Amino acid sequence: MRTFATAASIAILALGLAGPASAQSPIIIKFSHVVATDTPKGKGAEKFKELAEKYTGGKVKVEVYPNSTLYKDKEELEALQLGSVQMLAPSNSKFGPLGIREFEVFDLPYILPDLKTLRKVTEGPLGIRLLKLLDAKGITGLAYWDNGFKQMSANKKLVTPADYQGVKFRIQSSRVLQAQFKALSSLPQVMAFSEVYQALQTGVVDGQENTWSNIYTQKMHEVQKYITETNHGYIGYVVIVNKKFWDDLPADIRDQLSKAMKEATAFSNAQSQKENDDALAEIKKSGKSEIIKLTGEQDEAMRKAMEPVYKDAAGRVGQPLIDEFLKEAKSTTN
Repeated sequence: MRTFATAASIAILALGLAGPASAQSPIIIKFSHVVATDTPKGKGAEKFKELAEKYTGGKVKVEVYPNSTLYKDKEELEALQLGSVQMLAPSNSKFGPLGIREFEVFDLPYILPDLKTLRKVTEGPLGIRLLKLLDAKGITGLAYWDNGFKQMSANKKLVTPADYQGVKFRIQSSRVLQAQFKALSSLPQVMAFSEVYQALQTGVVDGQENTWSNIYTQKMHEVQKYITETNHGYIGYVVIVNKKFWDDLPADIRDQLSKAMKEATAFSNAQSQKENDDALAEIKKSGKSEIIKLTGEQDEAMRKAMEPVYKDAAGRVGQPLIDEFLKEAKSTTN
């Protein structure tokens, strides 16, 4: 009896040990970004997490790190390439310093007149071709997410190009954006997104350019007296993943994650316009910033002042690519 009891005990113990050892641990995707959760990108990341975990039946767990809690602007791309984080959604501007200068075309002032033109570019052959350029850097491009069109803010009224002279502007790391503010005789300063509020508050910089949703969620309107509604540029993101990590995933998991990303992209882009409209309404309601609308003549003067930026960018981005963008814009408006 003792022998039987001992054998039974060993069998039960073996089964107990085999259970956890044979259970497959979920695949972890660390998704880091630099904006607040209640922005279009923040909500898109949360939607992707929800759908990815749902479609893979829990085989994938997505950990979202918003507001630069894991990596700041300058650190995140290197972290992705090293495999320290699996997924990011950096702005288009971030790829220029990485050596893929073609993405700087998105930063050109007034090159994307509306969302219809933007969608034609990002969802068409041109957008796919640009994503393919990331492969050489160990990165796979998955989708384009909107943030919206940019406005100018400062503690002085910005109406004419002359008003920009000598104003210290925070910019993302982008040669195009440097050229844009130099064309206006401003003083551009590259700075991480997470540092902008304090820099504006303490006078390290005088102004910045951003979408309504970013201005509102980061409380920039509380430390800027004036915001000029220019819609002069576009901020968008490319959702990217470490290429080796992505390629090594089982094919069925990759398909399920691609489905989740497609749906999260549609959700995020639908949120973008609503979030910007809502943020503008809240900024107006707060009364902390005066919002300035340009006349047709003032808008035209701004466009003319920024024309040299195209010539400056052509040598890096390539004139043929700029022409392709302009052709898409023209065909959309005709």
